[in-house]
Amino acid sequence: MAQVAVVHNTLDFQGGADAVCLATCEALLENHEVTLFTLSETDPNVLADRFDAALDGLAVRTPPANRSIAKALAGLAPRIGPQLAVRSVLVGRYFRRHAAAFDLTVSTANEFAFPGPSVQYIHYPQFQLQQLTDANPGRLNPVWGRLAGPDRDALQGATLLANSSWTADVVEGIYNVRPDVLHPPVDAIDGGRDWDDREQGIVVVGRIAPDKRVLDAITVVDRLRNRGHDIHLHIVGSAPRSYREYAEKVAAAADQRSHVVFERDVPRERLETLLRTHRYGLNLKPDEHFGMSVAEYVSAGMIAFAPDGGGQRDILDGRSDRLFDSVESAVDRIDTAISTDDRPSLPRDRFTRERFTSAIGECVNRALER
Repeated sequence: MAQVAVVHNTLDFQGGADAVCLATCEALLENHEVTLFTLSETDPNVLADRFDAALDGLAVRTPPANRSIAKALAGLAPRIGPQLAVRSVLVGRYFRRHAAAFDLTVSTANEFAFPGPSVQYIHYPQFQLQQLTDANPGRLNPVWGRLAGPDRDALQGATLLANSSWTADVVEGIYNVRPDVLHPPVDAIDGGRDWDDREQGIVVVGRIAPDKRVLDAITVVDRLRNRGHDIHLHIVGSAPRSYREYAEKVAAAADQRSHVVFERDVPRERLETLLRTHRYGLNLKPDEHFGMSVAEYVSAGMIAFAPDGGGQRDILDGRSDRLFDSVESAVDRIDTAISTDDRPSLPRDRFTRERFTSAIGECVNRALER
């Protein structure tokens, strides 16, 4: 049994990266002593139910004044821009004071300069983003990279994993080393209604934030109704403090429409009920690094639609009838699916938790053996 540290910059955004973090902790707790280092207002046990993770025995360590710092960063987010990198700097520096006590470090929040052996799961690079022409890292990203970012030689010695082939391409472009692809864990959601018995409605799941373009989903449904389709929309997700103002805009738009329902912070049971009983799932974020919600739509037997870019292409097998490049083409794709009574055909069990946890365990064991 080894002493393993899991470093995760924050659980406060309550998205796919956090599901990976908790699934990793759960997998490693079977054979190792695990300590999670994070900078979060959110208690991991609060998310355990949402992500169906068993965390018995997990130790959690946070920097001094953790809650105050996390709260302040969340409040400043609209003014300071992207903040995952600065959280990583703070967590990484705190972890370094304790690193000697651990046999191995596992990052579930992108790349770090760690002392000693490490396994690093990259959702999207957090440092050196100034090298990318289409990134929006914030003007201070080069500073955060100098404080906590790895160089290429450091990453050559780490075990690197990426959540999609698209992310692996981005990492290789920056660091000249290509991670292996390990898709995040998404179990099949069983017990769904037969297709003919499902509601002709769209479900949008995920963080309520500007980059998710949730308001565009309302536009899509409005236009589908204008084309004569009797269709409704459920928006279901969490709204961290950083995005409170945007969530209020979404709530106001939903209140103006009888065909739009907005539900925040719902139990997992309610979310799965919606996925089991509705036909269509929609994501609007371009270049989503993977797309946990899209994978969940497929796993629940829905037809999923997403922008034609990022890791979502892996999930939807590059299908042109499921991928779109604008709001109008999203309307066209869904319109066609409804009009032709299209049925789901993608396999529902490609991204199981068992597959993920087995692969993470093997990577950790190999790293420990080295």
